[in-house]
Amino acid sequence: MDILEAIKTRKSIRDFKPDPVPQELLEKILDIAIRAPSGVNKQPWEFAILSGSVLEKVKEKNVEMFHSGQKGQSFGSGIDRESAYRRRQVDLAKQLFGLMDIAREDKEKRIKWTERGFYYFNAPAAIFLLTDESLPLERVLLDIGAAMQTICLGALAHDLGTCIEGQGVMYQNVLREYGDIPANKQIITAIAIGYPNWSFPANDIETPRESLENITFWRGFD
Repeated sequence: MDILEAIKTRKSIRDFKPDPVPQELLEKILDIAIRAPSGVNKQPWEFAILSGSVLEKVKEKNVEMFHSGQKGQSFGSGIDRESAYRRRQVDLAKQLFGLMDIAREDKEKRIKWTERGFYYFNAPAAIFLLTDESLPLERVLLDIGAAMQTICLGALAHDLGTCIEGQGVMYQNVLREYGDIPANKQIITAIAIGYPNWSFPANDIETPRESLENITFWRGFD
């Protein structure tokens, strides 16, 4: 797939086929991802890749923690409710719930939808982006974001889909216990990865982008 086409067509996949993703295929994607740029070539990223029975146990414990009311690392954004950023977030939720036939007042369906995130949308594998505890997050998040985007684009070359989700790292103690992630590694975010289930309604979503003219300041071009 052409790189520009990949950038234009990449989307968040919210349901996957059960087909396993071979380790050697994930290795190919990560081998490309580590070519991402980083400030002064510090390459602050590390990865934990969970699949099989290990990921299934994490999924189960995530949902168990959720229903028990356990508080984990917040994945909410705290965005001003009157801002354009919050509006875009709400518009996305409306699109998704419309596609999934989830009414605003249907509490049971809304809870089931939240559970899906803790199940990594049924993905057969999940990639967790880490960094060493010695590195200040404000110095490395841009670099890790570059690797994250490269993973998602590289996956498309192998007919795989992805969904980046902060919700997937909400219960970090679960990830450390069952995923054996060392205590000296900061867990940044998760990427669900697998073969998309294109029959799932939410996978039909097409999110709009703000017009370039509304978010760009040109200087010195006249």
